[in-house]
Amino acid sequence: MAKISMKPNAIILTGDKLATSDGKTAHGLLRGSNRFNIIAVVDTACSGRDAGEVLDGVTRDIPVYETISNFADQSPIPAAYAIIGVALHGGLLPDDWKPIVLSAIENRMGIVNGLHQLLNEDPDLRRAAARNDVELIDIRRPRPPESLRFWSGEIFSVKAPIMAVLGLDCAIGKRTTARLVSDMSRENGIRAEMIYTGQTGWMQGYPYGFILDATPNDFVCGELERAIVDCDRNCSPDLILLEGQSSLRNPAGPCGAEFLLSGNAQGVILQHVPYRTYFEDLEKLECVLPTIEDEIALIKMYGAQTLAVTLNEEGGDDRELGDYQQQLAEKLNLPVVRPLQEGVELLLPVIRRFLSN
Repeated sequence: MAKISMKPNAIILTGDKLATSDGKTAHGLLRGSNRFNIIAVVDTACSGRDAGEVLDGVTRDIPVYETISNFADQSPIPAAYAIIGVALHGGLLPDDWKPIVLSAIENRMGIVNGLHQLLNEDPDLRRAAARNDVELIDIRRPRPPESLRFWSGEIFSVKAPIMAVLGLDCAIGKRTTARLVSDMSRENGIRAEMIYTGQTGWMQGYPYGFILDATPNDFVCGELERAIVDCDRNCSPDLILLEGQSSLRNPAGPCGAEFLLSGNAQGVILQHVPYRTYFEDLEKLECVLPTIEDEIALIKMYGAQTLAVTLNEEGGDDRELGDYQQQLAEKLNLPVVRPLQEGVELLLPVIRRFLSN
């Protein structure tokens, strides 16, 4: 007998970006969500294929349809929601997306929107949603200041060890690595909890966290502290993992010091992208990524220890990455892991040592 999901069914809209790094929200949801049951993707460029095979060659029985009309006509299962599954530069909804969103609404699907542009502020979309009795859920709608918290130092009362998954750049898999490490830890008897800090983490259903870039800067450290403290008090975990954002030295949006200072993370898993030269979307400005050695040194200056390096495989073939992995491990004298290729089981001894200190 098939298992009945209690999660609402949802499709993901990717606007022909499923096979690109802009589709990272969709990629995270395809790898798993505790909030939504993903039943299909709408992406013209990849239509007719299995979404999992497009993502990483793993069949997930999630079909890709050319249009929402095709999905509505052909799918044996209806969807309650359509999720905007892309993270676009500037966070705005392109003009050619509006008819797609309207089509989903007219097919009685609520819209889950993680872009900075708020759909509830669009009169056409708001009227269509009211007419079809569906929701427009703007995840990045800022909360009122009176509901936000300043940093207080309460973080120092947290009992669980705190580890951050940071990276050298945006869109290199920090959240995915954090999720894999969290799942692997639980499978090995370590009660790990992940603190989400971005839109996809909310969509995946993690109970503790906040959306960092939808929070006024004055409150970012306090909201991070609140999430960690609440998690520690309510769950008493063995390990708390923080999902990193951007990177310490990305000039378009430096981020990471909050996790090390305000979040009191003493250990770091550092996600590296060895074949990327410039920061994402800053290639024309020739903003060069730091070396992995320099980033580890900077993290140490913040008072934290880099425990292991994980590799994003963008731009390299299997043989090149295997050779690079071995050479980097010898050079740094640290474990170097390829999460999507070999999993993260090799990090288990690292986690256990961190917890025993």
